[in-house]
Amino acid sequence: MKLDKNTVAKRYGRALYELATEQDQTEDVYKELLSLREIFEELPDLGNMLSDRRLNIREKRNLMDKLIQNFTGIVYNTLEVIFKYGRMYDLLLIIDEYEKRYDDDKGLLLGSVTTAVPLKKEQKDKLATKVAQKFGYDKANLQENVDPSIVGGILVETNGRVIDGSLKTQIENLRKKLSK
Repeated sequence: MKLDKNTVAKRYGRALYELATEQDQTEDVYKELLSLREIFEELPDLGNMLSDRRLNIREKRNLMDKLIQNFTGIVYNTLEVIFKYGRMYDLLLIIDEYEKRYDDDKGLLLGSVTTAVPLKKEQKDKLATKVAQKFGYDKANLQENVDPSIVGGILVETNGRVIDGSLKTQIENLRKKLSK
């Protein structure tokens, strides 16, 4: 049975986080993964190139050696395993899973908030506090998005959950009720 990339990424990310925790290196690994993410965001095709079975293994190995020379210990070894099994295209998902576990342990909830107009700093801070409390976290870090199409209100997304308080949705729901 072939596993989908999200399942694989979660397993690798969880294993990486557990190993870093056992060796008391969660912070160091986190920092290295952030710099690795920057590389993969600057070179979006890198993961696919390193995983492509049609490409020459020596060329991929040389590229991989250049990539991992700046990393140590756990991250270095993890990259070797991921490369060996041809899963480099999953690396950003693996990093996301590690980061989610890291943030959870730190009591930090990551998410996004969408509004029709930009929030003032006080509004954003107050909203972050309320969202963190609602979901049982110490703190929330909400990425702010502005989308005038929601008309008004807010849309909060975090950990696969959505709180939709947008006027657009409320109007659509009212329209559905009236058309029955």
